[in-house]
Amino acid sequence: MKQSMIGLENIQFHYDPGKTILNDLSLSVEKGSITAILGPNGTGKTTLLHTILGLLAPQAGEIWIAGKNIADYKRSELSQVMALVPQSEVVPFNFRVIEYVLLGRTPQLGFLDMPSEQDIELVRETLDLLEVSHLEQRAVTELSGGEQQMVVLARALVQQPQVLLRDEPTSHLDLSNKGRLLKILETLAQRGVTIVFSTHDPDAAAMIADHVILLKAGAVLDAGLIEKVLTSEKLTQTYGTEVKVLEIDGRLVTLLINGRFGKIEEVI
Repeated sequence: MKQSMIGLENIQFHYDPGKTILNDLSLSVEKGSITAILGPNGTGKTTLLHTILGLLAPQAGEIWIAGKNIADYKRSELSQVMALVPQSEVVPFNFRVIEYVLLGRTPQLGFLDMPSEQDIELVRETLDLLEVSHLEQRAVTELSGGEQQMVVLARALVQQPQVLLRDEPTSHLDLSNKGRLLKILETLAQRGVTIVFSTHDPDAAAMIADHVILLKAGAVLDAGLIEKVLTSEKLTQTYGTEVKVLEIDGRLVTLLINGRFGKIEEVI
């Protein structure tokens, strides 16, 4: 566990006594991997991400980040190692895009330091990478949902994290933006960033993940390489309904079997 980029050992977490969310959960995430935390809604995926990030403290167990116990990090140090892109975010002020993304440099700056020209240049390079540089002077509150997701991702990336956590990254995106976003995550992994994302969509996991963690009722049902974990039997057990996994043109595709009507519907 200590040698992994992320290691969790026997994590127990509940918001209210008697209502366990994460139950004796252990897992390991390799450096530079793309890992999908896959499971149905309400199974603890978001809670798990917030626990990894240190926003929630477990009642039992240990968390290791880059070989160091999370308790030994200062909050500012942890923000230099990890960044989270939530499923949705409310922007309380009418920031321009460049101003909002520049907030991501805060963990890298000293107390009362102002952003440098290098910081601003990094912001512009990141906006260009995400193909949203044309939005630089737009107000964040005026953007579409897909544009806002890209801008929030840009803010996380300018932190220059070793680990990027994403909560349901493809939710509310059309097919074009979904494909573009997943390709960006692949590019980041190729640059050495460890990617961990939660999703209820097996096809999103199949498109880019090399490792999968199946989560059900706050416990790890199985974890490992995607070709060994993403199987018909294991997905059926995870979702409590019959799922078939096929290989089409060299990649895995998941199908939901609707026994009542005798039809096959693609999981979305």
